[in-house]
Amino acid sequence: MSRRVARVAADAAAGCECVNDPALVAEIVAEASSHGSLIAVLQRVQARFGYLPESLIDEIARLCDVPASRIYGIVTFYAQFTTKRGGRFKIHVCEGTACHVAGVSRVTQTLCDELGVEVGETTDDWLATLETVSCVGACALAPVVRVNDDETHGKATPASVRKLVASLRERGKEAEA
Repeated sequence: MSRRVARVAADAAAGCECVNDPALVAEIVAEASSHGSLIAVLQRVQARFGYLPESLIDEIARLCDVPASRIYGIVTFYAQFTTKRGGRFKIHVCEGTACHVAGVSRVTQTLCDELGVEVGETTDDWLATLETVSCVGACALAPVVRVNDDETHGKATPASVRKLVASLRERGKEAEA
């Protein structure tokens, strides 16, 4: 990855607005195009910017020589893609049966209270986006909270998610430094 791509990725992760830089988008598309899949291109661009705003979709369509409507069809079909800017941390609360029975509603309410948002919203400081999902496939750990698809927090309680939010705030400050 070039230094320029890395810098913009860091800016995007820090919550900076995505800038439509045709040269940068072209670099990312060229890097991802080796996989021969439009989905791979979209995944890499979203990984760099955190979301797929209209300006990037239009540029990807131009560079890949496909209609923007085809890209929108992919982006709106697959849940992994988003056109909305979200927080640095994507918090997913499992609402599957096991989590429901284990009391996930108290966990969700605590997260809403601690973050000052409702489900589906992003904090004003772009730190976190809170969402619910149908199942994360970790029923033995119910209730489960996932952060950025790579951290699983099982047996969640109101107390443990308060600590999680404090930890995310601390990590957000460290990343800004």
